[in-house]
Amino acid sequence: MNQVRKQYPFAQFEPRWQQFWLENRTFRAADPGEPGSEKPKYYVLDMFPYPSGAGLHVGHVEGYTATDILARYKRARGYNVLHPMGWDAFGLPAEQHAIKTGTHPRITTKQNTDNFTRQINSLGFSYDWQREVNTTDPAYYRWTQWIFIQLYKRGLAYVAESPVWFCPALGTTLAEEEVLQTDDGPRSERGDHPVERRNLKQWMLRITAYADRLLKDLDTLDWPESLKDMQRNWIGRSQGAEVVFTVKCDNPPTTGEGEWKVPAPDKVTVYTTRPDTLFGATYMVLAPEHPLVATITTDAQRAEVDAYIAASRNKRDRERIDLSRAKTGAFTGAYAINPVNGAEIPIWIADYVLMTYGTGAIMAVPAHDERDFEFAKTYSLPIIEVVAKPGAGGQGASSVASVTAASGLAVVGAAAAAGLGASTAESGVTAVTDAEDGACFSGDGISINSGEFSGLPTEEVKTRIIAWLEERGLGCGRVQYKLRDWLFCRQRYWGEPFPLIWKDGEHSAVDEAELPVLLPEMADYQPSPDGAPPLSKATDWVNRGDGTMREVNTMPQWAGSCWYYLRYLDPKNPDKMVDPAKEKYWMGDKGVDMYIGGAEHAVLHLLYARFWHKVLFDIGAVSTPEPFHKLYNQGMITGSDGAKISKSAGNGASPDEVVAEYGADAMRLYEMFMGPLNQKKAWNTQNLEGPYNFLGRIWRLLMIENQEGEWTLHPKVAATADAPVPDEMTRALHIAIDGVTRDIDNMAFNTAIAKLMSLYKDTLSKAEVLPRSVVQTVLVLLAPFAPHMAEELWWQVGNREAGASPDGMTTLSYIPWPVADPKWLAVDEVEMAVQVNGKVRGRVTVPVNAAEPDILAAAKAAQGVDEWLAGKTIRKNIVVPKRLVNFVVG
Repeated sequence: MNQVRKQYPFAQFEPRWQQFWLENRTFRAADPGEPGSEKPKYYVLDMFPYPSGAGLHVGHVEGYTATDILARYKRARGYNVLHPMGWDAFGLPAEQHAIKTGTHPRITTKQNTDNFTRQINSLGFSYDWQREVNTTDPAYYRWTQWIFIQLYKRGLAYVAESPVWFCPALGTTLAEEEVLQTDDGPRSERGDHPVERRNLKQWMLRITAYADRLLKDLDTLDWPESLKDMQRNWIGRSQGAEVVFTVKCDNPPTTGEGEWKVPAPDKVTVYTTRPDTLFGATYMVLAPEHPLVATITTDAQRAEVDAYIAASRNKRDRERIDLSRAKTGAFTGAYAINPVNGAEIPIWIADYVLMTYGTGAIMAVPAHDERDFEFAKTYSLPIIEVVAKPGAGGQGASSVASVTAASGLAVVGAAAAAGLGASTAESGVTAVTDAEDGACFSGDGISINSGEFSGLPTEEVKTRIIAWLEERGLGCGRVQYKLRDWLFCRQRYWGEPFPLIWKDGEHSAVDEAELPVLLPEMADYQPSPDGAPPLSKATDWVNRGDGTMREVNTMPQWAGSCWYYLRYLDPKNPDKMVDPAKEKYWMGDKGVDMYIGGAEHAVLHLLYARFWHKVLFDIGAVSTPEPFHKLYNQGMITGSDGAKISKSAGNGASPDEVVAEYGADAMRLYEMFMGPLNQKKAWNTQNLEGPYNFLGRIWRLLMIENQEGEWTLHPKVAATADAPVPDEMTRALHIAIDGVTRDIDNMAFNTAIAKLMSLYKDTLSKAEVLPRSVVQTVLVLLAPFAPHMAEELWWQVGNREAGASPDGMTTLSYIPWPVADPKWLAVDEVEMAVQVNGKVRGRVTVPVNAAEPDILAAAKAAQGVDEWLAGKTIRKNIVVPKRLVNFVVG
């Protein structure tokens, strides 16, 4: 980093004020019953960090600066502010470091948290450090284990065998989001190791039991609508029907003695959101993992099906359902009977169907589903149109051809006898051979080729067909969710031990008096070659001596982050997760008042935390149904190359380097001045000089350096607080108060800083005398953004009341925020830009209520404009009130 000329002595006063705040516990929040708790409360929360070895990065600083601005602003507005910090410290990196070096993860974690604490304090963030929490502290994870037991007691935790991603090199299961699909196959996001699918017994949490409430209560939250939509889509509520198809296999797989492997006929249940399109189902698709595949696949198709299953096993779910992927599949040799018309339809397997959604089987309606349409075209399967676009005359697209026996569609007599089935040729059903627009129609319309339901609108057909199915025991209406139960299990050492024991294949929770279940001391953190978790090696710990054995898996890192915001309220309580009175005071009626973090946590962390909170609400442990009332997403800060900032890429800057070169206040100011907080921004160290120079100007406006290099108060600063203030200065000051206040309330920190810069440039820098009352007000406005400089100048201008602290220093952290006087906000005149053919050629000041003819006359006479109008014809006058005039000339 290039050396810059020191504009002000930040290295002298910034560390001094940081030490002052820590020693005096300046930002300690008052609990209920303590002095200060009579104020309205404000709980502002950061997404607490994983303390990595790399330390803070500039993305951390962005979010933490934003919450600190709010915390300092709210204190000045008279609130009792809770602004805590802690560590999400369990995790795989510390364990991998332990495997490589033999250093216990606890030691590495302590080193990293100490470094993070040092860096955070060097930036002047106003945290209440008395409330610090660490998820690896047994006093903390005791209560994580206690919450798990409450889930377990209510049947919300269970064991299931499920296909999971397993990384042999890391020795643990991975979440879908931790797996990358590469040209070399699936790889782990951490370490870039090969991963594979395995069926393992895993602990699961039944988050699906809360799906409706998680979805419904989103409407009560003050969150960005885009983020709420992400959760809605993840939960994925849909309303449709389960439909039962009978399996028919003309050439079934045999046992070797000529008998079918399973009793015939078998049944397949599908879930569909469009039961109105049942007459258009021309084939069925099972997920490759569907248990029925092995029993219905014919001998002739066995090799092809087995090869396809093997190929699909190592594909991520996200890749499988990607709409842009070419659709692939394999025919099983079996057929299913469509219950509404008796048609025999072939059963395929394809990886675009997931076993984890619905029933793992779909009826394919290629005329009205894009994926099915592409699949049908690829494998030359029939496409029957059963929904006509509104206004299409009830017969659909014109490019259709009659279905013949060659289509492979036949009719089973039983269905025909039921009044719904007739041969497709007899009933005049048509098949789309090449849709006019090259795609299917997936919208609502009018049913055609659908027996007695033809001519009815989509919604009515849905209702009637579901009733028809229910009457005949062939299906039923059902609500379905994309949300799956939460895989809550890792084969790691460095995580919370489960408070569970096993005996004779049965599991149970330990007595709550035994909590916390501590991690055993181990020298070898490497998983066993067979994939057994590291804890399985701690035999003395596993075998309890009473015939029971401890659970050897550990909880995922998500566990500790699901409830940390509650422990901040009462971090030292040995008897309760949180004291009810403190929880009720700080959470209020709605929960955390402001939660700031990255959008990358929009689904998993926030959804899991909401789930746990609702369980705690149900058992009476918390008083609000939701944890985070208001949420704000900070935008990502990228490197100058547009890529995510990383140490290896070298495309960012270390906060330590920036603080050493420019000071903490300049870094804070730059991170907020880069652009709107919620937008993506590119880091550029050179741009730090703008905010740094602004702070230097403020400093030199109020301070002067003597020949010995000492700084003293500038003579232009009036010695008394009641020095007269010119009207224009008063007006400018109150406009700034009003603007900065509004901008902070609206999270528009970049424009709040711009208003302070304008106040300096247009008013303060031109003043020959600076009344002390004006200076003090400006420093209060500056304090949330640049607290060190504001504190130092506050002290320098004479605020040294005796007894404030041992050295006579006092703090402006609780000085009341100024209030704008409306009478000074009224504007008599306004400056307008004057353009000629869209380019600014001058400016003019006119009365705020000037009529348009007067504005035009003044604009034509404005200095520099007349020469651009000379000899030209004004073809059009454009007046944007209070902003600009544009003359269109020819």
